[in-house]
Amino acid sequence: MTLIDEFSALLKRKMGLDSGSIGKAAVERAVRHRMGAVNAADENDYLMRVQASAAEMQQLIEAVIVPETWFFRYPESQAAMAKLACERLFAAGVADDRVLRVLSVPCSSGEEPYSIAMALLDAGVPAARFQVDAVDISERMVEFARRAVYGRNSFRGDDLAYRGRHFAETADGYRLAAVVREKVRFQQGNLFDANLLLGAAPYDFVFCRNLLIYFDAATQERAVQVLRRFTRGDGVIFVGPAETSLMTARRLPAVKMARSFAFSAQAMPPPAETYAPAKPIVHAWTPPRRPVAQPPAARLPLPHAAIAPAATVLAPASVPASHGTHADVSLRQIAAMADQGRVQDALAQCRAHLEIHGASADGLHLLGLLQDAAGDARQAQAAYRKALYLDPTHREALLHLAALIASAGDVEGARRLQARAAREEARRE
Repeated sequence: MTLIDEFSALLKRKMGLDSGSIGKAAVERAVRHRMGAVNAADENDYLMRVQASAAEMQQLIEAVIVPETWFFRYPESQAAMAKLACERLFAAGVADDRVLRVLSVPCSSGEEPYSIAMALLDAGVPAARFQVDAVDISERMVEFARRAVYGRNSFRGDDLAYRGRHFAETADGYRLAAVVREKVRFQQGNLFDANLLLGAAPYDFVFCRNLLIYFDAATQERAVQVLRRFTRGDGVIFVGPAETSLMTARRLPAVKMARSFAFSAQAMPPPAETYAPAKPIVHAWTPPRRPVAQPPAARLPLPHAAIAPAATVLAPASVPASHGTHADVSLRQIAAMADQGRVQDALAQCRAHLEIHGASADGLHLLGLLQDAAGDARQAQAAYRKALYLDPTHREALLHLAALIASAGDVEGARRLQARAAREEARRE
């Protein structure tokens, strides 16, 4: 085991992160960044420091993590939540003092929990009738969120009417109205800490976006069980678009509301007999039928995992993004190598491509195909999910992920992914 492997194993024990999901090079960059910050003599010296200091361990965790969020990132989910909230609070026979409880974990810099509060207020839910709790890894992020002043990058999309309703422009940015700020309680915490939210009443709605894709299968299972423990029996869990099949695989029924990415916390009973179709042969690569709309991102952002008390966050240096056309040519060269039967060589080249050019939906899709061809279905699923994180409409990733989870027995999850792919195909035509 190399020293970087030891750091990767340490990060997995502390925060559940599967280093394969972001690449060992990302771990190495974070390690070297922190080594420079503390003037460590070498990797062994820094490893001992990390093992001896909880504060430095937290600094390393935060150096690995790159938060990326904005207000109403998934507006359909907030709309669905607000509709369900009104049904729960205003139905006949519901007590006037019934208070709706919502949890956002991890909450990063606060945009998601504040979006939840704004959506409920805009739907006509009185401020006294709901409470939002928010948990994150970082004291810095928590304090930033409590400050509730945001720059223009936190406001994206065409519909910014909510900004006029709930924010006041100041010299430092846009300050959130007090009525919204007061409805969100922030705290640090570890998602896997048995004491997290100990004694708290279960929540009507739990939001956990784009975190599960960074865990291995065992940690995903553990995390889902924790989320279910936080949720009422009749509650709803909201996840990211790339994580929906992780929920259906655990027999959590989807809430039938378009693009809500919402699932009931109460699992369905197992079927009397499960039919698992034969696993199809996956070719090394199928060129995408759509153009690459944007140059690939510098690297895949990793949301904050709720884990432990934090100190100051120091983000690692980003890998420069390459021009999209050059990156596409590189992918085609890797695909040609795979078509010659050199799957392992193609895998190595694809990983190098992602390090050089940055994460892209097409690059991660190709990585998944190569991992599948090499017999590593688990890693292939993870690659497809991260491709869908970057591009939820990537038809080829949707179809290949559907084939994999169908072969594992999750027929319902596969059908949902196939339906999404069909909708995307219909839009193109």
